[in-house]
Amino acid sequence: MRIRMTVMAAVATLACSIGLYPLFATGRWFWTGLGAVLAVVCGALVSRRLRLPAPLDPLCGLAVLLLYLTVAYASGEAWLGFVPSPGALTHLADLAGDGWHAANRYAAPVPLVPGIGLLVAAGIGVVAVLVDLLAVRLHRAAPAGLPLLAMYSVPAAVRQDGVGWLAFGVGALGFLGLLMADAREQVGGWGRAVTVHRHGGELPLAGAAPPSGQRLRVDGGRRAASGRRIAAGSVAIAVLLPMAVPGVHPRGMFGMGGGKGKGTQTVTTPDPLVSLKRELTRLDDSVVLTYHTDDPDDPDYLRLYALDRFDGDRWTYSKLRSSSADRLSGRTLPPPPGLSIAPVHEVTTRVKVSGEVRDMSFLPVPYAPSQVEIGGDWRVHSRSMMIYSLSDSAGGRSYTVKSLRAEPTAADLSAATGYPADVVSHYTDVPKNIPPQVRTLAQNVTAGAATARAQAVKLQRWFTLTGGFTYDLSTPAPQHGNDLVDFLLRSKRGYCEQYAASMALMARILGIPSRVAMGYTSGTQTQPGTWVVRSRDAHAWPELYFEGSGWVRFEPTPSGAAGQGTAVTPGYTEPTVAGGGRQDDGALPTPTATSRPDGSSATPQAAPHRSDSGPQDAPAKRDSGDGGAKAAPWIAGGVLVLLLLAVPMVLRVLTRRRRWAALTGPSRPRPGGGDRPDGPRPPGGVRGGVHEGDGGAAHAAWREMRADALDHGLEWRPSDSPRAAARRLGELLELDPVGTEALGRIARAEELARYSRTRAADPPERLRADVRTVRASFAASVGRRTRWRARVFPPSSIAQARSALRGAGSRTADLADRLNDLPNRLRRR
Repeated sequence: MRIRMTVMAAVATLACSIGLYPLFATGRWFWTGLGAVLAVVCGALVSRRLRLPAPLDPLCGLAVLLLYLTVAYASGEAWLGFVPSPGALTHLADLAGDGWHAANRYAAPVPLVPGIGLLVAAGIGVVAVLVDLLAVRLHRAAPAGLPLLAMYSVPAAVRQDGVGWLAFGVGALGFLGLLMADAREQVGGWGRAVTVHRHGGELPLAGAAPPSGQRLRVDGGRRAASGRRIAAGSVAIAVLLPMAVPGVHPRGMFGMGGGKGKGTQTVTTPDPLVSLKRELTRLDDSVVLTYHTDDPDDPDYLRLYALDRFDGDRWTYSKLRSSSADRLSGRTLPPPPGLSIAPVHEVTTRVKVSGEVRDMSFLPVPYAPSQVEIGGDWRVHSRSMMIYSLSDSAGGRSYTVKSLRAEPTAADLSAATGYPADVVSHYTDVPKNIPPQVRTLAQNVTAGAATARAQAVKLQRWFTLTGGFTYDLSTPAPQHGNDLVDFLLRSKRGYCEQYAASMALMARILGIPSRVAMGYTSGTQTQPGTWVVRSRDAHAWPELYFEGSGWVRFEPTPSGAAGQGTAVTPGYTEPTVAGGGRQDDGALPTPTATSRPDGSSATPQAAPHRSDSGPQDAPAKRDSGDGGAKAAPWIAGGVLVLLLLAVPMVLRVLTRRRRWAALTGPSRPRPGGGDRPDGPRPPGGVRGGVHEGDGGAAHAAWREMRADALDHGLEWRPSDSPRAAARRLGELLELDPVGTEALGRIARAEELARYSRTRAADPPERLRADVRTVRASFAASVGRRTRWRARVFPPSSIAQARSALRGAGSRTADLADRLNDLPNRLRRR
């Protein structure tokens, strides 16, 4: 039953599963994994106790694992509380779906909700089944490290910090213990390994007692000690070497470097002038803040700044004029400008800013705040609703924000007419030095849009879908107006600052009041209602004004894997479809005409009625941004699986070609018998590039026939002579006369090549044709499944690979022995 190896396989699996700890908020996941491993161990022991075939070993382990999962997660729906019923299986499938959805929704470390616990137990259990099959049943302990390594790849792919050195060391020791246990059993199968040392004379004869003054000492510990030294050295190198490489661990050796003070660990909040790109490209991706919200929907962005002034080069906010009347002091804040028609709901957000944040004098809050509870001297700018302080910093602070979240519909925005004069004068101001190409571009992109919302939607879709833009963090930050012109007309490469600044500018050109907001996206959810915001979530977006809905967020920056990863496109900016099937753009209102400071009209130009998505009748495609990225890993994985499955077939074809191709070139003498399977090579001449006495064609034909027999599941006895093997195969297959003659010629050629010194083998062309004939007879004598296995997954290739690995292992062991014995040889010299 190999109980010791079974236990060691389970211990190695548990030791490597410790590397999953960065994924979970609590340690309870380990006990679910422990139960799964114990269930697999029980199933494996039962399978081996009943002496079931090897393919049934994993099935037995998976069956007991299913029983464990049923008892742990679906006992109420199971028969007798543990027998899986259709209801229990449905419940497990639904729970696994919930767990998968939660794992994709939350950011690590995730809470151990029942669905995630089920996935953890099932995953660790499947790894335990594979490790037990490879290491215990198939006696292949080294390949068992692949499923163990797969458990480390999950946190390495999800978490930037990866796995700590201690967890890696525990897993490595578990795997090395499995290898040493396997080696001990293999050596022990031949008896106890001893080394005999001579003391005081010659060695005694076998079976005789040692003479007086001599003794024999058994030394079985040298190889074990060498193995322990190699294991300890390997673990030390694997743990210490990556930590010594600069850049692998940003916090230094064992987390003690990198410093807490100055350097890359200090978090700086985005500044509207210089810091946004620095936050987006930080390598450490530090946590800026965490917050808990009661918003039933996905929370809105956290805004720091509202940049209302464009000077022709850059967006900034107007100089704030602060007085004591602007202090928060627990009072209710002024109502947000313009919000009177759109439905709203109150949201309470409790925020905790990281203590490493420095100089955050503006408070990140969801728009629009109605009440803020925070200690210190904090003030509000009534027009922009920015929360700021003249002396305090938000770093390390906790505060609570009550905000009014507007939920405008597309109809609300389409029905908005007219703007207040003060809004128009302040938020539609465009410098006179804007190139005419940009003004023309804004008109062309929004051609056919009948409302301000339709124009805004067209602008957003142009940036995210139809304009040919590419999200690129390597683009320099815009410093001059020419940089925005280059972004719009030529390069079309940039990050959120360029997208937000360009859309806000084009909206102002069209007469829509706009500004640029800077802050953070909603971040990533870690628990229900709890979210984490990191440096990479720094963001800029445009806000457009609609009477009745106030300032409304738009999202021109591409989202998902091809853009800002946590950006979300608002639903009210998507094209809507009316009940009749055509896209509805709402009414055709005429905004109130007002004048700008430069004397031009601020009234949007009327145009023929067009839908938000343009003249196309087809429904608009959603701005997902990451659909191709999500499908790419599955496609790559499928291609990789197909390539791995094709390896045995390709190896078989290459081996067959190599055998026959070796006979076409000029012959070269080989020492000691060369390619002959038995005995020394008899002398002979050369004819047609093939040694007559060497019998190369005969040996190649015989090996090919042997491989074909193995591939088709036919019994092959190595002890049979060529004539006996041919006679047994002929009786077994009931060959026709053509097949019988071909089989006889191959056997006679091999017999002559082995034993005759004077007679030559048949020509290679004849023998190769005979091999094809015999192969066809083999295929005709077996079932369809066996024929397909012979073609796609030939067992002879597996045996060939196993032999090569065994040879490589032997050479490696010999090299290790020589290295261990090197100090002794040096001392003897």
